[in-house]
Amino acid sequence: MENFDFQASTNILFGKGQVSRLPEVLATYGKKVLITYGGGSIKKNGVYDDVMNVLGKDFELYELSGVEPNPRLTTVEKGVALCREHNIDVILSLGGGSTIDCSKTIAAGTFYEGNPWDLMGNGQLVEKALPIVTILTLAATGSEMNGGAVITNMATKEKLSFGSRLVVPKVSILDPTYTFSVPSYQTLAGSSDILSHLFENYFNQTPNTMVQDGIAEGLMRAVYHYTPIALENPHDYDARANLMWASSLALNGLTGSGKKGAWSCHAIEHELSAYYDITHGIGLAIVTPRWMMHVLNEETAPRFAAFGHRLFDLPLNSESPMETAKQAIQKVYETSKAWGVPMTLGEVGIDDSLLEEMATQAVKHSAISTDGYVPLSVEDVVSIYKQSLTEMTF
Repeated sequence: MENFDFQASTNILFGKGQVSRLPEVLATYGKKVLITYGGGSIKKNGVYDDVMNVLGKDFELYELSGVEPNPRLTTVEKGVALCREHNIDVILSLGGGSTIDCSKTIAAGTFYEGNPWDLMGNGQLVEKALPIVTILTLAATGSEMNGGAVITNMATKEKLSFGSRLVVPKVSILDPTYTFSVPSYQTLAGSSDILSHLFENYFNQTPNTMVQDGIAEGLMRAVYHYTPIALENPHDYDARANLMWASSLALNGLTGSGKKGAWSCHAIEHELSAYYDITHGIGLAIVTPRWMMHVLNEETAPRFAAFGHRLFDLPLNSESPMETAKQAIQKVYETSKAWGVPMTLGEVGIDDSLLEEMATQAVKHSAISTDGYVPLSVEDVVSIYKQSLTEMTF
């Protein structure tokens, strides 16, 4: 296990009706509040009204709506301008990871003299940030409990990230009932995102991390168990609660601290959503089993076999792990397909015209060529993209 510096400082208010505590939470930071949200679903599902009702007239409220599913630099710039113009004290982010990521970049960009895009990949530039409070409406990214953010620059076709403890949300309200109205497509995309975060840390270069791996395995099993329940009955409180909490724990540092490596599938997918603006979790679900098959070899087979045994109860033959490893990857693929995930790039409108360009960018903007679980070249990434164009056969 590698040395690490772990901190999970977000105050989580979990459960029904926790929005009632919002006034006391916000008052800690000030009266001028920038509310950020996406396309308006919070006005349909009642979250917006709940917030306005509990806040009353005690706060000076400003709004930034229309945050994109892959939040854009242009929206960040609008938010920074609002914060500076109105001397905002605190940002209240209503929504999922996209809105929260946008809010984090606004929080840091407000005090940064240059273009917020400078922060991408350079979190040390963040010296000060506005406090952030979140009300989560989608279990997916875990952004409600970490200091990372991903932003898309449409002008350059780049999707990059930064991280800083200064933008970790101060308080996150997690009410599972606020996810009851999430459509099936977004539910399965969110679960795919959670699983990918766990996979990326699990298939890693650092051995002997039983604590982190055990936590990850438990969270994976919970996601695999509760996702079909939530898809069948969107109002199942326990299913939504477990998915919501799994989302937060999957990416708050518990499963990744003490490990060395690069997130290969995220690097590969970020180019897909940067160029084609597809749903991040769907792109990850498509890419992941192809990546698994691509890096499967005699050296990695025992790890994939153990994964299949622990997650899917597959029989484990330590002397011949390759067959179990392949069965595990098949399970990953077929489970996503059974949920209703479109499992080829063609189904989400992507053809083979830009594969080389995207692969080059994926390697350029990440450390997957040196620090991946199995290091990947541009040619490797092109091969994974090509495999993602057609259905998998086993």
